Amino acid sequence: MQLLAAQPGQTHDTNLVILAEKDGLDRLEVTLAPSEMAFLRQSAARDIATFFFPRAEGGVFVRLMKTDKNPAFAAEDARLAGNELLTELRRYKIETLAIRNLCADNSSLTFAEGMVLGNYQFLKYFSDADKKENSLREITLEGASETEVAELNALLDSVFLTRDMVNEPHSNLNAVQLAEMVETVGKEYGFSVEVLGKEKLEALKMGGLLAVNRASSVPPQFCILEWRPENARNPKPVVLVGKGVVYDTGGLSLKPTEGMDYMKCDMAGAATVIGTMAAAARNKLPVHLVGLIPATDNQIGDRALAPGDVVRMYSGKTVEVLNTDAEGRIILADALHYAKKYDPELVLDFATLTGSAVRALGTQAICYMGTAPKEIKSALEESGWNTYERLVEFPLWREFGEDLKSNIADLKNIGSSNAGMITAGKFLEHFTSDYPWLHLDIAGPAYLRTANGYRTKEGTGVGVRLIYDFLKKQYAKSDER
Repeated sequence: MQLLAAQPGQTHDTNLVILAEKDGLDRLEVTLAPSEMAFLRQSAARDIATFFFPRAEGGVFVRLMKTDKNPAFAAEDARLAGNELLTELRRYKIETLAIRNLCADNSSLTFAEGMVLGNYQFLKYFSDADKKENSLREITLEGASETEVAELNALLDSVFLTRDMVNEPHSNLNAVQLAEMVETVGKEYGFSVEVLGKEKLEALKMGGLLAVNRASSVPPQFCILEWRPENARNPKPVVLVGKGVVYDTGGLSLKPTEGMDYMKCDMAGAATVIGTMAAAARNKLPVHLVGLIPATDNQIGDRALAPGDVVRMYSGKTVEVLNTDAEGRIILADALHYAKKYDPELVLDFATLTGSAVRALGTQAICYMGTAPKEIKSALEESGWNTYERLVEFPLWREFGEDLKSNIADLKNIGSSNAGMITAGKFLEHFTSDYPWLHLDIAGPAYLRTANGYRTKEGTGVGVRLIYDFLKKQYAKSDER
């Protein structure tokens, strides 16, 4: 689907969506007939907010938008309203439309954003995909600049890229295929990619990633992505680290069947990093970014990592592995230590890491924690509200580290059954002492069993819009650092 900016003086002979407010109905008189206005006023008085007026040249859809003093709620209501309109558009098989904003605040971009996100489909493996494809192809936005529309197109395209990767079955996206996809995306979007294979990882002694990969027939990969524009405003890079477990059986700590049937999504953190890099490069954000993706599957077999084994990590620390299903933190730890070579300004890691995060927050928010300063956390939370990919901070109090003490190694890979999302973050903290760091556990919102508004079923692409907004506000829109 494509968003277009209306040209000055352009008229539309297509379907029209008008966004208005209940106390501004007079503005509709230039578009609607007197009888339509009378019906609209009468219905609006009864709190009806959605209208459709059929025309020979194309229907007119009117949406009376909710108003809210909180701009985050207002923007989200606009996205949800855009998504809700899709049902009618599909019913009438509408292919093109224009959006005209008559509200005091311009809701057209966020309304269109909700429409586009909700219109996403993953039809690659349907034999009759052409029959299932949604009709909507093109949205023209009145009152939006070409720059705004181009930026939103690139951002949403990157979200779709992320969703596609998460939705791709493991049979078509193992660790090597993921690395190949990263290289392809890098060439298309304009960032550089280097891939370290098994021999290089053995030479580096990246013990965590190699240990998790032991039972796999597919070698591990370590992807290094870089977007380094000449006008970068950060003298030291921001490093994004993504968990790339392309399929997780749980290893010898085997998951039950109902916990394994969607484990293709365990590389959603990696997909978020790739999508964010794509959005930044496509929109030429003046931010130096590095992406690090440790990629492997977590399989069972006679060579598998076993509970009780001790692994020497890339950092030199030793880890007693008491649960092989807590593998994501092991490969992330190697990547987080590798990040030190860049002397980063900030490191953010993304992972579908713990069921505890889901139990704590459900699918509505991202669980996060870390050592970055308060102003960075506040800025990230603000971006969470801007994009409605909200975050809740959890503490990294020293007492949580007591659960990770081992009798035979530097630390264990799991703590007790309580506060598992925090002890996982506490484990990662051991490998991040040289830079400001935040850990985002996206296990809840990254993959949905049922659609939630414009967040479609299965992969949601969570994190891309959030981090893009954060980077843009922190760097691209700041004249002074």
